[in-house]
Amino acid sequence: MGSDSKKVQWQEGDLTVTRTCSWTAPGCHDGCSVLYYTKGNELVKVEGDPESQYNFGRLCMRCLSAPELVNDPKRVKWPMKRAGERGENKWERITWDEAYDIIEEKVRSIWKDYGPESIVTAIGTGRNTWSIVPKLTYSAFKSPNFSMGFLAGDSCYLPRAAAMGTMIGDFFIVDASQLDPRRYDNPEWKLPECIIIWGNNPTISNGDGFLGHWIVDMQKRGTKLIVVDPYLTWFASRADYWLQLRPGTDAAVGLAMLNVIIDEELYDKDFVKNWTYGFEQLAERVKEYPPEKAEEISWVPAEKIREAARFFAKAKPASVQWGLAIDTQRAGVSVANSICALIAITGNLDVPGGNHLIRSAFGVDRLAHVASDWGFAELPEEMRAKRLGVDDYPLFKYGLAATSRGDSVLEAIETGRPYPVQMYWMESTNTFVNTASESKRVYAALKKVPFVVVVDPVLTPSAVAHADLVLPASMSVERDSLRNWWTPLRSISKVTQYEEAKTDEEIVLDIGKRLNPEAFPWDTVEDMIDWALIPAGVTFKELEAKTVIWPEVHYKKYETGRLREDGEPGFNTDTGMVNLYQDIFVEWGLDPLPFHMEPPYGPVSTPQMMKEYPLILTAGSRQWEFFHSEHRQSATLREFHPNPRVSMNPETAAKYGIKEGDWVWIENNIGKCKQQAVLDPGWDPRVIHGEHGWWFPEREAAEPTLYGAFESNINNLTTQCTTGPTGYGAPLKNTICKIYKAE
Repeated sequence: MGSDSKKVQWQEGDLTVTRTCSWTAPGCHDGCSVLYYTKGNELVKVEGDPESQYNFGRLCMRCLSAPELVNDPKRVKWPMKRAGERGENKWERITWDEAYDIIEEKVRSIWKDYGPESIVTAIGTGRNTWSIVPKLTYSAFKSPNFSMGFLAGDSCYLPRAAAMGTMIGDFFIVDASQLDPRRYDNPEWKLPECIIIWGNNPTISNGDGFLGHWIVDMQKRGTKLIVVDPYLTWFASRADYWLQLRPGTDAAVGLAMLNVIIDEELYDKDFVKNWTYGFEQLAERVKEYPPEKAEEISWVPAEKIREAARFFAKAKPASVQWGLAIDTQRAGVSVANSICALIAITGNLDVPGGNHLIRSAFGVDRLAHVASDWGFAELPEEMRAKRLGVDDYPLFKYGLAATSRGDSVLEAIETGRPYPVQMYWMESTNTFVNTASESKRVYAALKKVPFVVVVDPVLTPSAVAHADLVLPASMSVERDSLRNWWTPLRSISKVTQYEEAKTDEEIVLDIGKRLNPEAFPWDTVEDMIDWALIPAGVTFKELEAKTVIWPEVHYKKYETGRLREDGEPGFNTDTGMVNLYQDIFVEWGLDPLPFHMEPPYGPVSTPQMMKEYPLILTAGSRQWEFFHSEHRQSATLREFHPNPRVSMNPETAAKYGIKEGDWVWIENNIGKCKQQAVLDPGWDPRVIHGEHGWWFPEREAAEPTLYGAFESNINNLTTQCTTGPTGYGAPLKNTICKIYKAE
């Protein structure tokens, strides 16, 4: 275990400089090392930490714009109780104690009249709320219903997590040397000869704790790329192979690559023989997907699939960096299964420069962000069994994350079955603007919930439309916390205070001590963090003094018994092997092997509908300026990106009489929205791309405007409750539409 011992705070003139980690809110999945420059209680400037072995001083424009967002006078300053009707944007300032009194009274009343299960909590994308809000849900509210909002198919990492968990027994990340302070000079580490970037754009999205610039670093050292993406990203333009597939057909491409590798015996025979289960069955399945068939399905030329498969199989080592596009398909788990198999049979699991098998560093699972069951075991078994969605989908019941299924929560609100939802708690989630499909359906459903609490730094359309209480959440610079998700263990240090805002940790601890003090034995947040850090052997103050603690790194852990509780060699699965064929899926009535499943709307599933809606619509890729629906308040970032954009090939635009900058209606059988046309030859002429997360903080807050929440909302066109057989995954990035110029 290594640690950094650099100076953590000093003076530069009248500015105090603090070395720490920046996360959320606002932010992204990553947590870059920064230098905060403060003057008194004001954040003046943010710079990347040039001594950091994590991000090497590099920061994106979102982080650089933090002072503007932190010091925004329009932030929520103190707790507010609704004064008028929902949607009128009329609020009464109250104290924290008054807010807690209201919450306690409502919760105890619901316990008495309906049961704890009638309380549902929801969070936005991965951040510290991933561990804090489950503790609030399970231990304070005593409810089993912690959710990812109304995200259809829970299609953000969980399909991939389910695949990794059942096939491999552990999560994997690209080994970019990010777990060792020597980084690229670590003699144990090997430079990947090839990386497949599959379904994400790492330098913009920086998903799952992975900094996209590490791939650029490795490219400079000689790493070659294969990019699987419908769009010509920066990485795709520099790849040896760009597989431009039809959105929603990733499994067909993955299976065809497996077909080539197995047929030509390019797989790692030793690893397959000694460490995999079900190779023969997988070999039979992939015979159904020769590259020619995959070309028909995916539009990727068969010969290009063959060449890319050979290139990847022969590279030693090689790895796959994947993204959200894997999850946003009906059969998201199956897509992930095919990619897991590709990594495994080529011998690239847990080798230097391959896909490193990773757990929360130092065993700090209590604050690890995939450990969303923090406190779940405290619930009685009969209460755990009431979790929404588990009766219909075994993977939700027995899977890796103790979440309630977002689609099932929506159906429970709408129908009152299997029981009514009486309280909905939103923490850093902007429901019908961002995470929810069928935006107007979700908006209408939430009107039915008797008591809604929103915890957020800013007043969002979701808060205005539905909240009975709004609680002001601190931003990253205003909180003491941890960053520990597939990365070195780092502290987050509080350097400013905004009005009466509280951290997520403070709010949860305050409420927990009122409702269930036995489960919240800590006097302060620091005490709670110290408890979480016990496995790391440090206190929060000790970690803060170091800023970073690096873990020990071990490769081929399956050979040395480091993956299994019994200490025996093998993987942490029921067979001890990588399950290329999954017996447990057979027990659950699921296909035990990867397969392709067509999107619900498209040229194969609905050819007649394609006559009215002839274009493939994909959506949701990240922008440089924004993270999901965050950052729209920043005048600087909006100057770079003032309006929502729909991108299309110039050939497509000409066909429909559209010019650069025209406002365009995007419409299908679900709904429509309006965005501004951008002509981009990087798209296939049959595909267009719409942006997500758009609202306009400069517009009227009250209904019916709601900051323009429905005008440019691409989720007016996507569907809820349309998932595959596992319940994980939804077609958010693969549907159909027509476009026409807005008059």
